[in-house]
Amino acid sequence: MKDQEIIEMYFKRNERAIEETDYKYGNYLESIAVNILNDRQDTEECINDTYLKTWDRIPPTRPRMLKAFLAKITRELAFDKYRASRSKKRGSGTIHEVLDELEECIPATNGVEQSILESELQGIIADFVKGLPEKEAYIFLSRYFYVEDIATISKKFDITKNNVSVTLSRLRAKLQVRLMKEGYLVS
Repeated sequence: MKDQEIIEMYFKRNERAIEETDYKYGNYLESIAVNILNDRQDTEECINDTYLKTWDRIPPTRPRMLKAFLAKITRELAFDKYRASRSKKRGSGTIHEVLDELEECIPATNGVEQSILESELQGIIADFVKGLPEKEAYIFLSRYFYVEDIATISKKFDITKNNVSVTLSRLRAKLQVRLMKEGYLVS
């Protein structure tokens, strides 16, 4: 079934929309959630919450790309669930590594300004990724959007783990420079 047909089902409040969403994107969303949570039960809860949140957001929202819309919701929910549990024994360590890696180039924000800065920061990072060569963009997204470990990325792109690590380090340095230029980081 095409995405627009599924979206129309949501607008008509047809509960079959959730079934069709699960059929078409369930495995994709599960891979996102499991990379972040590394726990089957939490992943299942996250996917169910994704469908509930999608039901609540469509309508009024009419996503241009249903797959990206669902992925964003899943990531947000998975990170929220991860932050809530925060227990080392429940994670594989990949999420800790990813957050530690990004900590050096993503500024911490607190207080009222947080939501405004987050939105601007998302735009800058999206623009940064769009400006990267295709392979580097995919490596960056694999690590920092899909939270894949270095070994998985290495296999996916048929390069050494060291090459992945060096590429990611260089990309973080480039992002850091970009954020300094935009005024988000002070040197």
